[in-house]
Amino acid sequence: MKQYEKTAAYIKEAYDRQNLLDESIAHQMIKAEKNVVATSQWRLMWRKYKRNRIAVAGGIIVLLFYLTALFADFIAPYGLDDRMVQYSYLPPQRIRFFADGRFQPHVLALKTGRDPLTLQRTYVADPEKRIPIRFFVKGTPYKLMGIFPASRHLFGVEEGIVSLLGTDGQGRDMFSRVIKGSQISLTIGLVGVALSLFIGTVLGVVSGYYGGWVDNLVQRLIEIVRSFPPIPLWMALTAALPRHWPPLWIYFTITVILSLIGWTWLARQLRGKVLALREEDFVMASRLAGTGDMWIIFKHLIPATFSHIIVIATLSMPSMILAESALSFLGLGLRPPLTSWGVLLQQAQNTQVLLLYPWLMIPGFFVAISILAFNFMGDGLRDAADPYTV
Repeated sequence: MKQYEKTAAYIKEAYDRQNLLDESIAHQMIKAEKNVVATSQWRLMWRKYKRNRIAVAGGIIVLLFYLTALFADFIAPYGLDDRMVQYSYLPPQRIRFFADGRFQPHVLALKTGRDPLTLQRTYVADPEKRIPIRFFVKGTPYKLMGIFPASRHLFGVEEGIVSLLGTDGQGRDMFSRVIKGSQISLTIGLVGVALSLFIGTVLGVVSGYYGGWVDNLVQRLIEIVRSFPPIPLWMALTAALPRHWPPLWIYFTITVILSLIGWTWLARQLRGKVLALREEDFVMASRLAGTGDMWIIFKHLIPATFSHIIVIATLSMPSMILAESALSFLGLGLRPPLTSWGVLLQQAQNTQVLLLYPWLMIPGFFVAISILAFNFMGDGLRDAADPYTV
């Protein structure tokens, strides 16, 4: 009898444990289901985007580019027009970080001379004389972020020159000019994409929502704009700008020109999205509630396509940067004293100069890296914009 009671007690205890385990599992499943339901679309996009390492790397590079452009005057050791004619066409210098077993960043002093055959200036490093690199040194005055007066630079030397990317024919430091040129090359993409997004979003959503003659009018306008070859159209519009205009006007006019041509892709994509969304229940409910068309467009349809707009904006940035660089390279875009990557590449147009001084092509490397980073980030965002797919 005692053995029977022990067995029954053991069975009851095991049964209770199993019930507690089942209840715990069920509770965890319900909690997980609630978390999934409560997770927003943006959080799902972020989770999927984080799993794409190439896209994350592209995003980090883009962020570093814009941080560098924001603090370009502080990072650059020299001013935009600081000329050191005694160091014209100086090749990139080698930075040495250790001396006598200690961390001492420095460059070697340079001895200048002339090649007896080509009469080109030559530079020979003097291993006996080291020039230490100082941090937070005083230099050319500037305005940090265009607001705060300052004169401290991230690094520099008290004598001689430190030039990580060499100098141009006037002895201007290429590293400083590339860093400061990124301000215009990157911001013209931001401003241009912002304007084209506004135009493309409004026209694309209105075209898809109203349909009929409005849709036909917008679509014919898109076809007219897209029928022109982009580069000849850019060249024709920028060549028509008056030569006496100040550089700032040229900058904003080129930005507007690029925007007026670059909105068509977004408008056509959003039209297709809105054609499907306008038949959804939430749009019908808004109509039955008596809301106006503008409320439905700006309160429901545009937010519903916002993730798509972000993806298009990211993928449009490289084309804006390339367009500005191409126009400036051809002499039809920005002009000195404004400096961008395209303006800097103008110096490399001469084949003979390029063969003798190949470091003048370094701005093209930054153009390529920025475009690749934007493309990687845009592809990752495009995949993450639909977080419910595998």
